[in-house]
Order: sequence, then C-alpha cells, then structure tokens
Amino acid sequence: MTQLRPQLDRLPPSDWKHVDKYPLGAHMLAVMPPTPVVIGINWYSDFDEPVYRNNAYWIGLDPNNLGELEGGHCVALKHRYATDLTSWWDYYDQGNEGRCVQFGCSRIMSLMNRKQYEIRADDPEGRWLYYEAQRIDEWPGGEYPGAQPQYEGTSVRAGLSVLKNKGIIPKYASKPVLAEGISAYRWIGSMSDLSAVLGYTGIPYVDLINSWGRGYPHLVRMPLETMNRLWKEDGEIGVPTDR
Repeated sequence: MTQLRPQLDRLPPSDWKHVDKYPLGAHMLAVMPPTPVVIGINWYSDFDEPVYRNNAYWIGLDPNNLGELEGGHCVALKHRYATDLTSWWDYYDQGNEGRCVQFGCSRIMSLMNRKQYEIRADDPEGRWLYYEAQRIDEWPGGEYPGAQPQYEGTSVRAGLSVLKNKGIIPKYASKPVLAEGISAYRWIGSMSDLSAVLGYTGIPYVDLINSWGRGYPHLVRMPLETMNRLWKEDGEIGVPTDR
C-alpha cells in the first residue's frame, strides 16, 4: 500500500475470520449504551484538508471522489453526547510517527474511562500497546519479547486483542492494568448497526477523532455513505465492551 504520511501505518488483516466469528449480534445491540468505536480504514488525500460547512468540519463529502490513496489509518469514532476534552486533543498527538492503532485504541479507552493512557514516544511504556499488538499480529518480525519489532504498523484486530487480554497502561504508570481494558470486542456488520452503536441512528454521518493534535481539527464528520465505502475496502470497525 502507498504510504505518503508516516502516521499512516494501519495494516489490514490478512483474513476476516474474526469478523465472521465475533459479529455484533442484534441481541447485544439491543442492550448496549452508546459506545465509541475504533476503525481501521484507507486514508485518502481528500481527508487531509477538512472542509468547514454548517458549523462543522467535514471529510469525504463525495464518496466517489476521495483523491489519492495515502495509506492505512486508525482513528476513533465518538459516540453521541460524549465529550472528548481539549486536553486530550493536545495529548494524543502522533506527531510525525505512526502507532495510529495504539492512538485509536487509547482514544476509545479515554472516552469510556475518562482518563488518559500512556503514549510517550521517548518512554518504553509509551510504546507498549503498539509493540504488544505487533507481537501477536500475523506479520513476521514483531514476535520477540523485549525487542523492537522490525516493521511498521499493525491491525485494529491486534490492538483490540491487547486491550482485552492484557489491558492498557494509564498515563505515567509503568505496567498495564487489565481492569482498564475491555472485556470483549465485536465487529460491525452494517452501517445501520454502526449508527446504532454510536447512538447516531437516523443521523447520516459519523464523528471522527483523529490523533494529529492541533494540526488537524479536533472533530471531523464523515458521511455514512463514505464510511460504508471505506468499510468495504478492507475496513475494520471494532466495537469494544468495557470491563
């Protein structure tokens, strides 16, 4: 895949057995409160410069004209009525590096648990979630405990698996806390299910929270039709269940 931005290092999984094995069932959807979602999608040049319209920033207004494919990205989708603090906007800034899966997964945990999680680039604990995901994903070169993986990127599936089985490291802590993670994760099977999970039923867009700091709007909207295209292009849309 073309990669023009260093922040774009989400990798699509090599198979989709997990989606068939762990779908978001109607029985779960009926009892779930509005919940944030983490997505792995293709990122196009159109998304680099959001358009301000009707008091909001938008990307992907024309799903048939998204520009050049730049790479794979992971971001969080905000659930309805949730607040993503301005301090989180500043804190979760990838700068010029990747680890988008780590940032996207950390953002949904902040939305659910209302606290920040470790992401410092200059501290081993700050890269823990990213490296752990690479150790369990399907690509060779990341499986050696204690060693830095020899490639860039990972999948949303791997990131969510770490949150479920090992937890996440709170800001300034040194070890992961299992109770801060998730108890399960499921996969979206339709755009109507996605809207329902987010509490956006009847609303024709989703709200993305990117992790590029002040260099990108805090919140951008994407038409549901565009999200549907991205989902069908090897997109991962994971729904967490908090512990």
